[in-house]
Amino acid sequence: MVRPAPDHPERLVYLGTPDVAVPPLRALQAAGFEIPLVVTRADKRRGRGGGVSPSPVKAAAADLGIPVTTDVDTVLEVGADLGVVVAFGRIIKPHVLDEVPMVNLHFSLLPKWRGAAPVERAILAGDARTGVCVMAVEEGLDTGGVYRRSEVDIGPDETLDELRARLVDIGSDLLVSALREGLGSPEPQAGEPTYADKIHPDELALDWSRPAVELHRIVRLGGAWTTWRGKRLKVHATRVVDDAHGEPGSITRTVAATGDGGLELVQVQPEGKARQEAEAWLNGARPGPDDRLGR
Repeated sequence: MVRPAPDHPERLVYLGTPDVAVPPLRALQAAGFEIPLVVTRADKRRGRGGGVSPSPVKAAAADLGIPVTTDVDTVLEVGADLGVVVAFGRIIKPHVLDEVPMVNLHFSLLPKWRGAAPVERAILAGDARTGVCVMAVEEGLDTGGVYRRSEVDIGPDETLDELRARLVDIGSDLLVSALREGLGSPEPQAGEPTYADKIHPDELALDWSRPAVELHRIVRLGGAWTTWRGKRLKVHATRVVDDAHGEPGSITRTVAATGDGGLELVQVQPEGKARQEAEAWLNGARPGPDDRLGR
């Protein structure tokens, strides 16, 4: 039986791994909460024969003078009132939850986009709004009740990095205020769940037969790519425009034709070269009438 979270916890353990989990950790410590332990992933090796690299959360914890472990069971040994989980990336087993109640900072409006890539999936789906939830951790995947939530609009050109940074700032404040003011009782999630699987690299390939608005969403995630004359071309920034001429993938000035509408190329990166303005690249590439993106 998972224990309910205390209303006003003072002694916290923190479980997190990537960059997005660093600001909430710093915010909790700055707010005066006692954090005797941080749990994160093991250090990663950097290439063959290279050194090891700590997770961003481990590096931040070291900077803050907080002990770090990779063993979740150590949570049971420090007398914590509550565990705080932010993008930890590992399942927390029932015997730990039985002893130490936990809350999770999740970057979606639950039950929409449970899982690993909620911000990415919200952008890809063309959602107008998203948000942050402070939720109870249960054995299921993001199934716990919600203590607090905050909603935000998603800008039509907002990138993944921009939106995620906003959500992290909002979520850090939401988490601190929830723990200071008292968690209270969580509200059960209401509505049809959807799931946010990790983004597969194939999903970042631009299919020019698709509508421009859909391709623009892919570009906003970062890592979008196509091909040009048999070589890979990364596409870093685009704009949706009304007019486009020619078959999908053909380029007129800096505008590529798509299955519906035009996509203006703003910044690209040819294979083996630096990121550059699309206009400069096209001046060098000199597209012919038979050239197509994606061939």
